[in-house]
Amino acid sequence: MHDLIIRNGLVVDGISESPYRADVAVDGNQISKVGVVSGESLQVIDAGDCAVTPGFIDLHTHLDAQIGWDPMLTPLSWHGVTTAILGNCGVTFAPCKPQDREFLANMMETVEDIPRDAILEGLAWNWESYGEYLNALESLSPVINVGGMVGHCAVRFYVMGERGIDKDASAQEIEQIAMVVEEAIKSGAVGFSTSRNPGHRIPDGRSVPGTFATEDELLAIAKVVGQEGGLMQSVMNMSSVDDEMALLKLEASKARVLFSHYTGGTTSFGDKIEAQVDLMRREGLDVSAMVIPRASGFVAGLEVYPPWRGGPWDELLPMALKDRLKALDDPALTERLIEFARANEPIVPAEQIYHLGDGEYPDYVSGPEQSLSALAERNLEHPAETFIRMSLASNGKALFTLRALNRNLEAVAKAISADFCLPGLGDAGAHVNQIMDSGWTTFCLAYWCRDRELLSLSEMVKQLTSAPARIVGLSDRGVIKPGAKADLNVIDLDQLSELMPKVVSDFPGGSKRLIQGAKGYRATVCNGVVILENDRHTGARAGEVLRRK
Repeated sequence: MHDLIIRNGLVVDGISESPYRADVAVDGNQISKVGVVSGESLQVIDAGDCAVTPGFIDLHTHLDAQIGWDPMLTPLSWHGVTTAILGNCGVTFAPCKPQDREFLANMMETVEDIPRDAILEGLAWNWESYGEYLNALESLSPVINVGGMVGHCAVRFYVMGERGIDKDASAQEIEQIAMVVEEAIKSGAVGFSTSRNPGHRIPDGRSVPGTFATEDELLAIAKVVGQEGGLMQSVMNMSSVDDEMALLKLEASKARVLFSHYTGGTTSFGDKIEAQVDLMRREGLDVSAMVIPRASGFVAGLEVYPPWRGGPWDELLPMALKDRLKALDDPALTERLIEFARANEPIVPAEQIYHLGDGEYPDYVSGPEQSLSALAERNLEHPAETFIRMSLASNGKALFTLRALNRNLEAVAKAISADFCLPGLGDAGAHVNQIMDSGWTTFCLAYWCRDRELLSLSEMVKQLTSAPARIVGLSDRGVIKPGAKADLNVIDLDQLSELMPKVVSDFPGGSKRLIQGAKGYRATVCNGVVILENDRHTGARAGEVLRRK
């Protein structure tokens, strides 16, 4: 008698070169057999027309706050993810002295667009050290597994206080910073994260702590991270790529390194990065990258943020959607909006703004003929007129994606085909009413694998499972084999798709956020428990807090 048998699925195990037909038996939280499984089971899933994969691993999330009030970790858990890594980009909530909570909450709001009040009200704040923070996460019983990295911003402010924002650390302070990071990893952090991006700012406009940390400081940290078998995660300063890559190489001489990669508007930028990483890897350095697998940026719409900012457009922002729609009935206001738009560019050029469509599924890959600029030209309108007209026609529900990053899909294709680079950077839990890329796993399988055939099914599944598991040091997840943890997906690949993003107001205090469901997930299993069936949560919460061993 087994606890669960998944019968006759096309097993894509995260290891093998080709899928194969097999049953998968689960007992407790482990896979007990793969092959022909006889006997009875308490629960059976017929996977005859489905692929069976390991659960997906998302290395780059910012669910640090949301987990406090949403242990279901939506929308990530709707997209086959069974392990999420928190604490990216240097911004974390631990370690934290009681008097520093507001500073960390304010910083998370300005960097990651997570409402400050929701953070302060929605978290227990019953920790100081990183180990105590992980204990607090365990008490929340999350639906899926979570692991965390300790962030440079929090560590620096913990050790240096106000000086940690923009002053160099002394030799003694560097030693203290390294000791705090070492303690965090020994207590379970899977690594350390930092941001070198000057655009990541605290409320007063200064860059976050650690942005301009010296080489000595970062190498002292990398040394202890490497000694403990942890990961160094970094967001680079893309305006100084050569210097950043040189620093990355020094860090990689001491620890595994993962950095955020952007392809630019052409393949040449990505080629330059790939060439430098290739040299490092030939020298035996463990350097990997992640890239958003599609053109990404803000989601715009009357219900969230319009593509123009300032002037009369900002008058709409405090209003509820029904009041925004009513305001657009006023010809005088509409004229002011259009006149402002004629004199001021949108956040990104109208050629980079694309309607997501008006059907059940969003269109992330349409060509230039579907840009807001092209739609306006065909209708002999200004783009602002087109935006207003489409917003009114959809009762305010029309959504547009502002393709600010990775606009060249061929450059993206080249990046995720490279050995060093994985798809990811969905930023789940962050930019909650601005960006919605949490469905990137579904997009990769549906578009890059099924529709474009860029990678084989086995290759793509490895990119979502065993490859990120290796990077973060999870030896018992990301694969289907006896003895591995039973994190699994049963997926109808023919039906697989992201659903259209929508706006909900379910954060503490009624704050708005974007969410996005999926279609095609017959089942998701976490630690042997079915947590999702036919694209809906079962209500079971089987996740564990994964600590560095």
